[in-house]
Parts: sequence; C-alpha cells; structure tokens
Amino acid sequence: MRFANFIFPEAADPARDVDYISEAIDEARLTERLGFDSAWLAEHHFDGNCAYVDPTTFAAAILGATSRLRVGFAVAQVSLYHPVRLAEQIALLDNLGRGRLMVGIGRGTAYNVYEYQGYGIPHGEASERYEEAEAIMLKAWTGTEGFEHTGKFWQVKGPALRPRPFTKPHPLVLRAASSDFGAAGLGGRGLPFLMNVQSDDNTFARLTAYQSAMRGAGFDEAHVARCMDESWIWRNVYVGETDAEAESTALPYFVGMVDHRSSMRGRVAAEQGQAITSSNPVYRDPNIGLLAGSPAKVAERMALLARSGVGGVMMQFRLGSMPAELANESMTRFAQQVIPEFSKRMAASGAPVVPITTFDRAVSEVSA
Repeated sequence: MRFANFIFPEAADPARDVDYISEAIDEARLTERLGFDSAWLAEHHFDGNCAYVDPTTFAAAILGATSRLRVGFAVAQVSLYHPVRLAEQIALLDNLGRGRLMVGIGRGTAYNVYEYQGYGIPHGEASERYEEAEAIMLKAWTGTEGFEHTGKFWQVKGPALRPRPFTKPHPLVLRAASSDFGAAGLGGRGLPFLMNVQSDDNTFARLTAYQSAMRGAGFDEAHVARCMDESWIWRNVYVGETDAEAESTALPYFVGMVDHRSSMRGRVAAEQGQAITSSNPVYRDPNIGLLAGSPAKVAERMALLARSGVGGVMMQFRLGSMPAELANESMTRFAQQVIPEFSKRMAASGAPVVPITTFDRAVSEVSA
C-alpha cells in the first residue's frame, strides 16, 4: 500500500493567499524528500477552502519543484471546463512530468452550488456535462488523425491534439466515487476509483461491493487486482507523540476546517435559497473523519486498511488553519515513525495483503 500527501491548504484570510500557496509548494517539496509516493491536489472555488484553487495550474508548479513525486488530482471538477482545453492542459502536464501525472476526475462538487453559479453552469447539468466531457477528452488524447464529437453540450472537430500525451495512450485516469452506487458503477466498468473519507467499516464494505461488481461484469482476477492497486482512499491524519497529545492538538483544527468548508454553503443557501445537499455527516464526525494518534496507533490503522487490498491512502496532514510547521512535523513523524512501524506490522502478520470481505475479519487478522 502506497502513502500520499493530500495538499489541501485552507486560505481563510484572502490577504495571505500568496503565503498559503507558497507554503503548499514547500509542502510538496517536503513530501518528496520524505519519500512519499505522490501528492494529490483538490479543486474548490471562491470560498478559500483550497488556496491554489486550480489543480491543473498548480500541478505544473509542483511538477517543476520536484523530480520524482507523482502528482494527482482529487479531483478536477470536469463539468466546469471546456473538455478540449482540459485535455490539452493535462497532455502538457503529462509531458512536463514525463508520466508522473494521475488524473482524478469527477463531475464537480456535490455540496457547493456557488461553484457552478460562478461559472454560469446549472448544477443540475453537472453529471451529463461530466460524462460528455470525459468522452471528448479520451477522443482527444487517442485520436491520432483528429477527433470529433457531437453531443448535447459540445460540438467539436479538430486535428490531432498537441502536445500528444507522454503516457500512452493517455495518463492514468481515476474517477471519484462518493457512494456505494457510484463505486459499484465504476466496478462494473472495470475502472479504478478515488474514495472520499469514510469509516473503516464503510471503506471495507464499499471496496467489497466494488470488487463484486467487477467480477459480476466478467473481469478476471488480474484486472480486479490491477484496479484495486490503482485505487485510493482519503484520510485526515495527524501524528503526535502520544494519542492524547495528537487528539487534543488536531481536533480544534479539524472542527474549524469542517465549519469553514460549510460556512459559505450555508450563507448562500440563506441568502439565495439555493443549495445542492447537506454536508457529508460521515466526514463531519471527528470519530470517523479524523485519524489522530501516536505513531503506533496510526500504524495500526494503516495496517488494517492495507488488508483491504487498496492501492494507496492519500492523507491530508494540514487540517484547516493548522500552521504549516505543525502539519509538516506530523507528516515527518508519519514518514519516519509510522511507515517503519507499519512495515513491521505487515511483516509480522505473515499473510499477503489481499481483499477481504468484512471489517471484523481484518481487525482479528491484524491484531493477531
């Protein structure tokens, strides 16, 4: 199982945007120095929930500031883009990174109606736009003699895309799945996916359903294993010296982060009477949405998650208004203390990391 940093800096004070963005670049450099597999980037607009806003532009900066680190989107809000323009940008990034790019895509936010309003797009069109845009992007990347598309939102016809993707036939594409239904749908298509923050129980159940859907659609075990290896789950993590210190330090930042992410949503709903849906209750619960503890506690939880067979865990270390220095200390503890302890636990278990069917079985096997 691979470990990654989800670089998702909150920018509460617009006057300090330049500082938050600079700190995020430094965070990426540290991520590489500490030996993490990859850095993942978010996308949110207008509310300061994500300081750099645009993952495609920011990915270019990260790729230029690092030499080994893979960079992924979690996720690009595809319904907000012209698909040919996005396909070009991604092809350029794939060349800049010489294959280090992972393209996580989704329809767009399920919570913030103002992100669609700001782009002049009805939020009810998001899913259809996403599906059509995805088809156009794949045609653009693979159409060596040109491409064309006639659909509901776009009618395009063009010569072959330049630059061509460095990765053939195109960069790794992962789709977001924020529900059991969505995960099963991706499983039925035989595609890897990105999972939002969930309880460990829900994580195991969803991964089981995902694999069952793949097998039910006729994909062989080698394909199932490959898709699991390319799939990622998200956790908010803080590593402290002790469990008590970690929890007392991280909890106020986590609560503040959740509140900040919902504040404009509530304000827009009150002022305009428009909303998409309420916030994810799973994410808001610190008993589920936050993993804070000593290196030993965090290593135990990671060893448990590894039993699912999922390919990687992307971890958000900088929680809300947490100072960069504090988040970097936590990430350093993870690299220097959690990963070695995780490796020892996995070696001591004496069992291969394979998909399992129940969370309880995972607990018993790791504890043994």
